[in-house]
Amino acid sequence: MSDQTKTAAKAETRPATRSSVWSGLLERGAEIRILVVALILCAYFETANHDFLLTSASLENLSQFIAPVAIIAFGEIMLMIGGEIDLSAGMVFAFAPFIMYFAHDAGAPAWLALIAGLAAAAFVGLINGAVTVYLRIPSFVTTLGTLFFVNGFTLTISRGTPVSPPGDAGFAAFMGGWGYSEIIWCGVIVVIMHALLRHTRWGLHTIAAGANQLGASEAGIHVKRLALGNFVLAAFFAGLTGILEGFRITSVDPQAGGNQIMFLAVAAAVIGGTPLAGGSGTMIGGLIGAAVLGILNDGFTLIGINAFTFNMILGAAILAAMIFNIHSVRLSRKGAR
Repeated sequence: MSDQTKTAAKAETRPATRSSVWSGLLERGAEIRILVVALILCAYFETANHDFLLTSASLENLSQFIAPVAIIAFGEIMLMIGGEIDLSAGMVFAFAPFIMYFAHDAGAPAWLALIAGLAAAAFVGLINGAVTVYLRIPSFVTTLGTLFFVNGFTLTISRGTPVSPPGDAGFAAFMGGWGYSEIIWCGVIVVIMHALLRHTRWGLHTIAAGANQLGASEAGIHVKRLALGNFVLAAFFAGLTGILEGFRITSVDPQAGGNQIMFLAVAAAVIGGTPLAGGSGTMIGGLIGAAVLGILNDGFTLIGINAFTFNMILGAAILAAMIFNIHSVRLSRKGAR
């Protein structure tokens, strides 16, 4: 290779390197800022009510709000980085535990029934991905359709009646029956997902496809296959969360979850620094975003502020996070240039 060619190659790669480094710094900065906000909120609510963090019951209650939102958010983050979204996650949350229950009722052992529930959730994700990717239907429309379909199907097979989760006490405790089970699951999953996003071809290609789908496709990245896999992953996490919650509250309710937990998961992702436009995002940010929502909800409850005020604060937080994300992207582009 001639010196002129080497110089041209360096000139072409330098902007991309600068852009990725600058984007990484902005993501770390967003994580630190939202962590500082979480710590400030903890200090405020602890001052207002000394039972906020200093008792086992309050910590357990806080962890039980953070964990399910965060686990669903991890799947949504993978989709949002690629420029997609799954609105049906809250309904898959209620659907998967019932498939588990009916599989166990048909004679399958508890562990096999669990796999059946997770497989059913993943199948919904596969349908979402296939319709979105191969039929070129926007994911918002696709998952809005499956949202209603899955909800109606769950209510039909359950007849709107709650049931008890299968398995013995030990299996139930492992799957969420113990007070801190869900937050332990959440901790394990965030480590795995962080490594997947930052240190594997799947994660890095997802980021590249979200930033520039056409460029990623021309570079040989299987964009459609990535999107399909991320839809499956998002639905899988939604189903797993529903199963964990079913064991925690010792009841599988067809009305559980719903759109509320899905919107909270998306809010956690946005607050944690994942823009809806795609191209960037972090699992750690999503976890901290879920923690902020949990702290606000738990703190407001303890000091006697009603849920309406929480929704106002949540809306303001989402708007502020989106404004910050938009300006961060613009700053990143300027820094790259």
